[in-house]
Amino acid sequence: MTASGDEAIAAAEKRAESTRGRNLPLWDDLPIPNDTANLREGPNLNDACLALLPLVGVWRGEGEVDYPTIEGPYKFAQQLTISHDGRPFLIHESRSWLLDEDGNVIRPAARESGFWRPQEDDTIELLLTHNTGIVELYYGKPRNQTSWELGTDAVIRTATAKDVTAAQRLYGLIEGSLGYVEERAMAGQEMQPHTSALLRRVAG
Repeated sequence: MTASGDEAIAAAEKRAESTRGRNLPLWDDLPIPNDTANLREGPNLNDACLALLPLVGVWRGEGEVDYPTIEGPYKFAQQLTISHDGRPFLIHESRSWLLDEDGNVIRPAARESGFWRPQEDDTIELLLTHNTGIVELYYGKPRNQTSWELGTDAVIRTATAKDVTAAQRLYGLIEGSLGYVEERAMAGQEMQPHTSALLRRVAG
């Protein structure tokens, strides 16, 4: 059964009770606007980013990584921060850590940082840099008001990075949480699922 509009609003308000007052750490002496992951605080979101508005926040949760070239699947946890400073782009910062079968932390894992750059024709450019020596340029568009699909146009690798040739990502809101799936073509394999996660909002 699909929730009514009133029920969806009420559910969103309930979820926001613990997140609306949280934001990124602020620098009191910064002479320019601080980044904000809370739309209630800081500079106004640039109109160019309105199609990405639901993504803004700090998200945290768990997922799974698997691929034919690894022994997985492995469980991981992740924190994804999507913030802005009032200009026509969003700031992307993700860090993750591997978990054992009982949910205990094994060690830090992948990190990535970059920018979501919406364009006037509704195209989205997503630039991501990974700690593993890979730089990816994605292009995509919103599928609707709460989901976004992107694929790589270019992948640049350092001499010591894994052989990644292409990737695709689908992000979407699921009852207030942010879910995503990622497919990759790497290590001589065809494009296929690699990671997926469901993250709940913890700030914003």
